[in-house]
Amino acid sequence: MKKIFVLTGEPSGDKLASTAISKLKKNYDDIEYLSVGGSNLKKIGIKSIFELKEITYLGFTSVLLNIFKIKKKINQTVNEILKFNPDILFSVDSPDFTLRVAEIVKKKNPKIKTIHYVAPQVWIWRKNRVKKIKKFIDHILLLFDFEKKYFNDENIKNTFVGHPLIEDLNTNKTDINNFISKNKKIISIMPGSRKSETSVLVPILIDFINMMNSNESNYSFVFHATDENKDHIVDFIKNKNLKNVDIISNENLKKEILTNSIFAVCKSGTVSLQVCNSNVPSIIIYKLSFINFMIFKLLVNVKYANIINIINNKEVIPELLQGECNAKEIYNSVKYMLKNPEIGKKQLEQCNKTLEGIRSKSSSSNEVAIILRNSLVS
Repeated sequence: MKKIFVLTGEPSGDKLASTAISKLKKNYDDIEYLSVGGSNLKKIGIKSIFELKEITYLGFTSVLLNIFKIKKKINQTVNEILKFNPDILFSVDSPDFTLRVAEIVKKKNPKIKTIHYVAPQVWIWRKNRVKKIKKFIDHILLLFDFEKKYFNDENIKNTFVGHPLIEDLNTNKTDINNFISKNKKIISIMPGSRKSETSVLVPILIDFINMMNSNESNYSFVFHATDENKDHIVDFIKNKNLKNVDIISNENLKKEILTNSIFAVCKSGTVSLQVCNSNVPSIIIYKLSFINFMIFKLLVNVKYANIINIINNKEVIPELLQGECNAKEIYNSVKYMLKNPEIGKKQLEQCNKTLEGIRSKSSSSNEVAIILRNSLVS
């Protein structure tokens, strides 16, 4: 029996991995799996060697403060992979963890094929990583077609597979009438998947919701959570007496809620692509500690945080970052766009045009599954 070790580092990677692996499992039952994964991989029957939350860190300072814990987890993961002896190490996103593991595994057992899904963002910072990746990654799977040139230049085998968040929306409808009042207009809130992100953003978003409620009464606010961080968000919300706020983690329900939303307030990240694909106008928010932000500013070579804005080299979707990421600015931006729907319409036209340029010709998850299967038999 062939073996695949699935290596993720955070909930978003766990979700991407599970989408591809579920396609593989559906067509082939002769593969054994083990992982570092979260709830999504668990749902499709793949065991994780430890809880994903044990390695989910954000920011330069938090990584430095937990460096010994991270090193211990890297060594533990490497040992478990070598013991499992997979045909393929399938690493997904979270390069500061997954690629470090892959590098050590490849040195210790060169026979293990290494396939990495979601290239590190070398077009934003640390371009020199490409030369290093070449030494231990056999095949890299790209979300965006424009990334190919960076890996072609170093003769690294790569395939543009597209982004699953901009595939056709799920046609399986979920009834939300019992969940959201028909008289309420839905505003979706995406505060991030990491605990460190939600700890910063949720209190700001609660203040924003209170501002909205003090002036309007016809909105319902829905926090889109992961299974891993739902309870953490609940802890912030409870005892706030917010009767028009809900928190959901069910993927089908989240898709349906988003599709029926009139607006979204979204943490900077690839989830914003899903918002655009659902044809929902939005703004982007994000906030780092002062030290982390200054380090980030020194290292990055792009002007924007959001991928749609980066591709267009202009602010298609408004970004409220750092000092501007506060309840009043979010409130003013949301109210302005709601009062001027033509702005949201223009935003969506530009977003849809951009998505067409980066959309895979078929299904991203299907393409990844095919590549994994072909690599097992080649």
